[in-house]
Amino acid sequence: MSPYSTLVTAAVGKARWRLLPMLIVMYIMSILDRVNVGFAKSALQIDTGISDSAFALGAGIFFVSYALFEVPSNVILSRVGPRIWLSRIMVSWGLVASAMMFATTETSFYALRFLLGIAEAGFYPGVLLTQTYWFPAQVRAQANGILLFGFAGALVIGGPVSGALLDMHGIGGLKGWEWMFLIEGVMAVVVGLVAFFVIVDRPQHAKWLTPAEQNALQAVLDEEAAKKSVHSPQTVWQTLRNPKVMFFALNFFIVQIAAYGLIFYLPTQVAQIMGQKIGLTVGLVTSIPWLLALFVVFFVTRWSDRHHERRRVTVASLYTVFGVCVCLSAHGSPIFAIAALSVGASTYLSGTPIFYAFLSERLSGLGIATGIALVNSIGNLGGFVAPSLRTHVEQHHGGSAAGLYALGSAALLAALMLALMPRGWRTVVAATRAVPRERMAVREGAGGILPKA
Repeated sequence: MSPYSTLVTAAVGKARWRLLPMLIVMYIMSILDRVNVGFAKSALQIDTGISDSAFALGAGIFFVSYALFEVPSNVILSRVGPRIWLSRIMVSWGLVASAMMFATTETSFYALRFLLGIAEAGFYPGVLLTQTYWFPAQVRAQANGILLFGFAGALVIGGPVSGALLDMHGIGGLKGWEWMFLIEGVMAVVVGLVAFFVIVDRPQHAKWLTPAEQNALQAVLDEEAAKKSVHSPQTVWQTLRNPKVMFFALNFFIVQIAAYGLIFYLPTQVAQIMGQKIGLTVGLVTSIPWLLALFVVFFVTRWSDRHHERRRVTVASLYTVFGVCVCLSAHGSPIFAIAALSVGASTYLSGTPIFYAFLSERLSGLGIATGIALVNSIGNLGGFVAPSLRTHVEQHHGGSAAGLYALGSAALLAALMLALMPRGWRTVVAATRAVPRERMAVREGAGGILPKA
């Protein structure tokens, strides 16, 4: 049963159907254009002569520029609205993603990956910020989780699609990896143009909501923001210095080392397990972990919202399972390794939307725009560290198994941090304890929500 009034529940339901599908498609394209370099790795290196260390640096340098421009991007979005800004981000990164077909030297590879980070900077935190404009606290983890269907969906369809495009090698005189970058980049541009006509900035701008639904939903969101503002940093500078925000940023940085160290090399790892080159078959098998994750994310985030449990049972325990599974994937038969990777992927994706719901319940106003961007930008620097860290460990400390142990240990460290975080930081100051629906009354003519006397 929804904890909100009938009007708010109806408005949230409409927002899910009207906004989330578009955001999911956009997120699919962002992840596809971010990680398709992993599918191109072998063919790209053969054709261009780019070394393993250079590839690792190029794969990771994306996250440096992404981190540098993330906070400014989210501040701009908070002022001009998600409709214009998210569409702009998509079109610009699609153009750069297509230009990756010209990455024929180490220098051009570095430059284009750096530009891709600038173009895409602010997309994911911008989407998370947009979620706070539409979904109240006690349904936000599920909304974030539904959004992550785009992440899992990108890796489910991304494997077969990227593998099939790589198999187009020689058509029209282009190499397979050139076709992959070109087509997937153009797809992002098209989606960005469509998004401009679909995304709505705020409830009061949504023609598909009745005036009463607009007012009721906005009243709940405003009430939550007012409660959070008492304890939330209110300026960019205050947010950058806030110890809670920096704790979350460091925690996300550590877990992202494990996540991207796994994601970037998953196609190569699956190909080694199967003894095949990267193509359609390997792409299909690579999609298995993310297909399972689609189902797990849905149920875990619903449970978290229903019980309003963010830290103790969910994020910390899920990251623990993630770390253990990454370590276990270094051993056993191919079936066992794929099974371990599948469970690990599911727990990582389930923990991430709950993590951001946990963070957003402690921030408001400009603080939430800056805080989400800062945590995501510092966290994604883990994506810069991960490829080089894994390559170094594998080359100097025992091969692929040692690399997986290093990644798994990072996830376990992140889980330990959340489990032992300062007691005063665990209180959900920001979350509104919604009044049960049977005790709610709608203020006539205003759409506001008040408890019955």
